[in-house]
Amino acid sequence: MEQGRKTPDHRVKARERFARHERRGEARLPAVVATLVAIALYLALPEQLLVGPRFVLPGLELLLLIPLIAVNPRRMTRQNRFSRGVSLALVGLIGFSNLVALGLLVHAMVTEQAADGGSLLLAALQVWATDIVVFGLAFWELDRGGPVVRTQAERSELPLADFRFSQDENHDTVEEVADGSSRTSDWVPTLMDYLYISVTNSTAFSPTDTMPLSTRAKALMSIESIAALITTLLVIAHAVGVLDS
Repeated sequence: MEQGRKTPDHRVKARERFARHERRGEARLPAVVATLVAIALYLALPEQLLVGPRFVLPGLELLLLIPLIAVNPRRMTRQNRFSRGVSLALVGLIGFSNLVALGLLVHAMVTEQAADGGSLLLAALQVWATDIVVFGLAFWELDRGGPVVRTQAERSELPLADFRFSQDENHDTVEEVADGSSRTSDWVPTLMDYLYISVTNSTAFSPTDTMPLSTRAKALMSIESIAALITTLLVIAHAVGVLDS
């Protein structure tokens, strides 16, 4: 046998080494940073794009974030019905406020309020960036039961997947690729993987290398694509109008 070549026994040992009950859980910090970025982007929006007083929604979002950090301050290994509901409510609130801001932005750009072109163009970029963050968080929260279930439950007990990653089908390719597949190494996606889906979906306006499987995943990706397309068209049209004026 060639030196360095991996045997089937090696792969069995690899699966044992990555046994799910030994996982520490996904780190909490990236999700906290992403949430704070979305809140900061909302706070920086012009007054006419806000839903109510400037600090009301961000304050409520911070209040929802605090118990989530308390339940899993470092690693996401615990979950109950309350924490799950709060997580989904937080993402939903950020997403709702950003879609409302997009609607107000459309109204502002097609009315007399569009006179302040520079601030509205910057606001459009803020709405687009928030769109990427919030949909990345939504994909992360929903796929295969969420971040806690994905690492703490046995793979056979996971809910149906909302997305199909390339790692989920790489087990029968060349060894250096197959060894990182879901079947061989027990790989599971993290927040960065879902943010990548969100970035590509909002720039290509369609899936790229990760395919939506469930109806809700397709619906969310459709909403994100439409919102990103509207924002892009607004920026282009408004930029052309500013240059011609």
